[in-house]
Amino acid sequence: MSIKVKNLTKLFQDQVAVDALSFTVDPSEIVGFLGPNGAGKSTTMKVITGYTSPTSGQIEVCGLSMLENSKAIRHKIGYLPEHNPLYLEMYISEYLHFFGPLYDLRGKALRHRIREIIELCGLTPERSKKIGQLSKGYRQRVGIAQALLHNPEVLILDEPTSGLDPNQLVEIRNLIKEISPNKSVLFSSHILSEVEAICDRVIIINKGKMVADRQLRGANMEHQVYTILVTFKEPPTDNWASSLQCKSAEKIDHQQFKIIAETDVRAEIFQQAVHMQNPILELKLEENDLEKLFQQLTVP
Repeated sequence: MSIKVKNLTKLFQDQVAVDALSFTVDPSEIVGFLGPNGAGKSTTMKVITGYTSPTSGQIEVCGLSMLENSKAIRHKIGYLPEHNPLYLEMYISEYLHFFGPLYDLRGKALRHRIREIIELCGLTPERSKKIGQLSKGYRQRVGIAQALLHNPEVLILDEPTSGLDPNQLVEIRNLIKEISPNKSVLFSSHILSEVEAICDRVIIINKGKMVADRQLRGANMEHQVYTILVTFKEPPTDNWASSLQCKSAEKIDHQQFKIIAETDVRAEIFQQAVHMQNPILELKLEENDLEKLFQQLTVP
């Protein structure tokens, strides 16, 4: 695992910011880290990057324990904080030169890496400008360039697309996709369409707790949720759904029900209808989009 978080808890006096949170991020995986404001996303990222210490729990990055190898781990992580602290009076190359020695990059090797990373992040047209003269999209690119400067194995991005216009969103999305094949990426965002477009997997937390871990693409789709609407010709018996392998069977009206299941149980519903001798008038599999899932799991 590139990132392994186990029973992470972070308290600020009596307030629980992160509550026994556990998850992993695999090599070359892009994972969206979602939750409402105050859910504990930024706090979790700060603990993983070593910017703040946990109250309890364990963090491992690339097989190294944060408790025992915090300095070595910092060299394996590239981090873009939520508010992207930049020195606006510096030129782009000057800013990256300033950060190089923090990662033991100096001299010719640093100059070569800066040229490489400026090209990778699409900053070449703006390289002669001060950071304060750049648009919000290019400032985000500078922040990502700083995070990538030392070629880390793990990239942690806190709200990298916040405040960007639609064109800038596409640019940052494409940049993340371009750099991701050789890195594990964990990033938070409130723009759910961007998460769906970029991520292999999504983790949702609420009030510091894990509420969902969903695979968005790839072969491993064991966490998919099926929402099925079924309408019978006649009202079925109250316990008609008791034999289904489902999480819930919500009654919409006398004849219509909403079934929530982790497997596709439509064939079982047909079998029940035959058994009850009660024809099905409509059977519909609803799309479980990320926005709907987020709203269902993070209600106040």
